[in-house]
Amino acid sequence: MQTFFVQIKCELGRTYEVAQAIADQEKHSEIYSTAGEFDLIVKYHVEDGVDVGHFVGRTAQSVPGVRDTYTLITFKAF
Repeated sequence: MQTFFVQIKCELGRTYEVAQAIADQEKHSEIYSTAGEFDLIVKYHVEDGVDVGHFVGRTAQSVPGVRDTYTLITFKAF
């Protein structure tokens, strides 16, 4: 199992709409609104061998209202 986070920058005024669209996909573990450069952070778990770049493109980046993403790959949970 691989865990990673995707920070999402939304078009102005569309953060809650984007968060709901991602929640409706039911592929995430957790979704949080954030302050700073990005508007949301989404935690995902995928099976080993899944192409993370392709997964992010099909899920987070395909949602209307998403302007930019930044993916954080994780290695070990403590």
